Amino acid sequence: MFIIDRFEGDWAVIEYQNKTFNIPRELLPGGSQEGDVLTVEISLNKKATEERRDRIQGLMDDLFN
Repeated sequence: MFIIDRFEGDWAVIEYQNKTFNIPRELLPGGSQEGDVLTVEISLNKKATEERRDRIQGLMDDLFN
């Protein structure tokens, strides 16, 4: 479970498996409060990844050719 432990300015301190980490408060749903449990979904955006790789490869080709 991801639990909002507290807020520190613009950051939310999140507890997960006895560890804490910070995320920008603006990423949380409006009305989030200390003690709320968060559902987190992470997925890969393969199209954006490929576009980024292509852009970086183009920059490297320009730089080294």
